[in-house]
Amino acid sequence: MKKMMVRGSLLFALLASYIGFAQQGGGMWIPTELNEKEMKEMGLKISSKDIFSTGDKSINNAVAHFGGGCTSEVISPQGLLLTNHHCGYGQIQSHSSLENDYLTDGFWAKELKDELPNKDLTATFIIDIKNVTKDILKGVKDSMSEDERNTIIKANIEKLSKNTKTSAYEETFIKPFYKGNEYYQFTTQTFKDVRLVGAPPSAIGKYGNDTDNWVWPRHTGDFAMFRIYADQNNNPAEYSPSNVPYKPKHYLPVNIGGIKQDDFTFVYGFPGTTDEYLPASSIEHIKEVLNPARIKVRTIALSHIDAKMREDNATRIAYASKQARISNAHKKWIGENLGLNRSNAVEKRKQYEAEFNQRIQKNKKLNEKYGTIINDLNQVVKANEQYNLAYNVYAETFGSNSETFRMALALNNVLNAVGQPQYEETKRRVVNQLAGMHKDYNAELDAAISSDLADNYFQAIPANLLPETTATAIKDALKNSVVNGTKKVNNASFVGKIQEIAKDDKAFIAAIKEDALIKELRKVLEANNTKVAPNYLANNAQINKLMRTYMKGQMEVFSDKKIFPDANSTLRVTYGKVDGYNPRDAVRYEPITYIDGVIEKYIPGDYEFDLPKHMLHLYESKDYGNYKDETGKLPINFIATNHTTGGNSGSPALNAKGELIGLNFDRVWEGTMSDLNYDPEICRNIMVDARYILWVVEKYAGAQRLIDEMTIVK
Repeated sequence: MKKMMVRGSLLFALLASYIGFAQQGGGMWIPTELNEKEMKEMGLKISSKDIFSTGDKSINNAVAHFGGGCTSEVISPQGLLLTNHHCGYGQIQSHSSLENDYLTDGFWAKELKDELPNKDLTATFIIDIKNVTKDILKGVKDSMSEDERNTIIKANIEKLSKNTKTSAYEETFIKPFYKGNEYYQFTTQTFKDVRLVGAPPSAIGKYGNDTDNWVWPRHTGDFAMFRIYADQNNNPAEYSPSNVPYKPKHYLPVNIGGIKQDDFTFVYGFPGTTDEYLPASSIEHIKEVLNPARIKVRTIALSHIDAKMREDNATRIAYASKQARISNAHKKWIGENLGLNRSNAVEKRKQYEAEFNQRIQKNKKLNEKYGTIINDLNQVVKANEQYNLAYNVYAETFGSNSETFRMALALNNVLNAVGQPQYEETKRRVVNQLAGMHKDYNAELDAAISSDLADNYFQAIPANLLPETTATAIKDALKNSVVNGTKKVNNASFVGKIQEIAKDDKAFIAAIKEDALIKELRKVLEANNTKVAPNYLANNAQINKLMRTYMKGQMEVFSDKKIFPDANSTLRVTYGKVDGYNPRDAVRYEPITYIDGVIEKYIPGDYEFDLPKHMLHLYESKDYGNYKDETGKLPINFIATNHTTGGNSGSPALNAKGELIGLNFDRVWEGTMSDLNYDPEICRNIMVDARYILWVVEKYAGAQRLIDEMTIVK
């Protein structure tokens, strides 16, 4: 994207580059409140009603929340669904085995009957959006306590939800926007029978794996195909062999005409969470303290997992999804810090705050309302620093990166429920949870991870917040625990046999009550629950209240600008243009990569950069079909200035006419800080070119039946 014009002063330029009032500074816009004028100035050829409406033909009817965490889009009149390979990774893995290794070999259903069902996988469409702020904030006053405010809001939400009439198979939910200053109601339709249709091998779908994750140039075919099934009346239904392919209200045509520098694009999807309006003090704490601590925990876990996956195929399959989850955030935080430093984010945020204060000082009424808000925020952020660190390191250590610790704490929940009405349900849920975890659990590997994480925890946490135990005690307990099977119960191991052992309730409870590891982790849990969590949560409640006021202040003080709301997993549109960027001095990245670059990275037999023989043969014969560009090359990936985040994985990348030209799957490494600070100079989203997707489907997989379903536009 070209540099923004300076209007009046450097301060204003810094302000504009930060706050993102318009696309030139980022934006994740509610589809009902698009800046259609600016979008058309940038190249949009359709209307905002074509993008979202309650009618049948608008694009929102083709964009679905995939599994609650990613985005997907319908690309055929038979409910064919496109999303990312990494979004469907868990499903691909669940159908894989050493005999049928779909992760390595790929999977392509030859007929409808061969498409594979996936338990609990859903596809949810947003069919209506309404601003219900007046209804939800009715009776709320600034003088109220947070508890009073929340009670009224909760009652108002329940009342409105109860009184909202929906058609059969529809549901509604209400979410806050602008830090709770506005509320929107969403009407949804959820399909519960979503089947795996096709996925390329990981050598295509995850090409470059961890080395290339979050970076550019990229050469990854990160896509997979599913299909929505419905009942005989085309309505949502639980899985049944009698279900038929869903006939969508709208599906996306696929344009293979290609893209070029400065082409208009927009991305439609369900971005997860962003925090674009934090004070500089919060950004600085994240950059200097929180991210380094979280990165260190995941570095420890990955060092063990990566080594084991490289030497053992069974571990590679079992840990593939877990490794990807751990690695994804790990590398993202590293890139986030790079971007925050590269864009001078803290200093720019301070400049923005200075502009905010200068404006309110010229207005007595605004000064009375917001004159101390930034200082108030800074004080609470400072007071919360040690608790924020301890809370997050605890979560990373005992909740995210050690399965043994997580299982031990889950079993502790069973102990706490003994004698309570919820005991049987708690026991059933935990036993089933652990039985599921045991399927892909390597006790020896996880013990090594957990041991190193225990050492790190006691080094990372402030001394005044540590538990009444030691890393040595926890490490010793790992060697003699029912949790990981190093200690048996009636000569049987919890690992693989927990459901059978749990049938003898007395023996089951006795075993976990006396377990050394659970006893030690109870001490850790107690310290977190008494020394850390109360202070962390109290400070966060105060920060949230102040941020709501600060957000309202920004909307009033900068009333001449349009401010987009933070992402919250609801449907959004972001728009921009195809463009490269300069990651550092004297380096320029072009916006499109080609298959020649795939071959340049190729390393036979390598875990990350190996390639299937058939793909090499297709390259050697230059068999690119209809998917080559005007120079005869096959495009792979491209980047643009669209403002995306987690949850946008699988989002359709659309051209000016609303036709599919690519599939969003990542951001450039330096641009991952766009969750906190969008910088149009370096923030780019990464997409698979639609031509590469179709080439893999047709030429590599030979799945012509899928090509024949689609509407292909040149």
